[in-house]
Amino acid sequence: MNENSFYIDSDISLAETMPAEFYTDDKYFEISKEKIFSKSWQFVSDTESVKVPGQIFPFYMLENFLNTPLILTRDINDKLHCLSNVCTHRGNILVEGSSIEKNLRCRYHGRRFGLDGKFISMPEFEEVKNFPSEKDDLPEIPFYVWDKFLFASLNPIAPLHEFFGEMFSRISFLPVNEFLYDAPKSKDYLVKAHWALYCENYLEGFHIPYVHNSLNEKLDYSGYTTELFRFSNLQIGHANKKGGEECFKIPEGHSDHGKNISAYYFWIFPNIMFNFYPWGLSINIVKPIKKDLTKVSFISYVYDESKLNEGAGSALDKVEREDEAIVENVQRGINSGLYNRGRYSVNRETGTHHFHRLISEFL
Repeated sequence: MNENSFYIDSDISLAETMPAEFYTDDKYFEISKEKIFSKSWQFVSDTESVKVPGQIFPFYMLENFLNTPLILTRDINDKLHCLSNVCTHRGNILVEGSSIEKNLRCRYHGRRFGLDGKFISMPEFEEVKNFPSEKDDLPEIPFYVWDKFLFASLNPIAPLHEFFGEMFSRISFLPVNEFLYDAPKSKDYLVKAHWALYCENYLEGFHIPYVHNSLNEKLDYSGYTTELFRFSNLQIGHANKKGGEECFKIPEGHSDHGKNISAYYFWIFPNIMFNFYPWGLSINIVKPIKKDLTKVSFISYVYDESKLNEGAGSALDKVEREDEAIVENVQRGINSGLYNRGRYSVNRETGTHHFHRLISEFL
């Protein structure tokens, strides 16, 4: 396949979808690590994981895929850092669990670093010339804090605001700092399908009347809209015209004031969904494992418990299982060898078209 095979026409009325080979060939799955995911911003955690000075939080950037070992630290001056979790001496993993420390010490040969990543000391290195240098510090990783949420990127193609800025502005009326993590409502799902197929399904409301009967009863399908931005898009779910569904209380002066909005579905390229409901927020992280296996993490933050069982965000587990079934069926169809490329609905699949255009651009 040549590079022109991934071309997606900017005119959705003429465009064809991504070719089947993108979802079935291991080569493109591997290429996407460097070309797509290492250049994007990823959700890491919330500030509770590094709440006080001295706190250390190790994590892997997209574990089992990019699998990059990193650490978040809060130094004695209360400043946050995102650092490599690999010792600059012989490559040992430095930190294996969350803790509170004065510095970082490699248990292999005793090299020490400050919580800002700067080299402090190394036993038995007195005779080493031109040592230490900047190469002996832990590399710093670009990161960003928004309210209580932390993001990082290995090699960002653009500043985080170009990915998330529209979301930050649009939901600025919500007290995100007051949202509380809810472990019982947070869950991982394994989907036997390519990561991009899962995202494509999320990016259009076209399937809602056919796949999600209960959700369709709560939303006004005729008013379902998609707004496109540079590296993100927004789908807006309006409450059913029959009324009675929970909606946001949107203040005067906001562009959505007066609208009966029951869900803001923000998607951030390539694999993050921020779903805001009157009860709070469900963050969905799509984590590739293999070309036909994906982990989807639902991370819940609750603001108003009284609204948990109302409206568009009331049955997330059921909706997820319905999405899994249809996406896994699509994977089987693509694997059949009987499908190559399709076409887009001009009115209903602008989000999926936008997604494919970005994949094509990054590849």
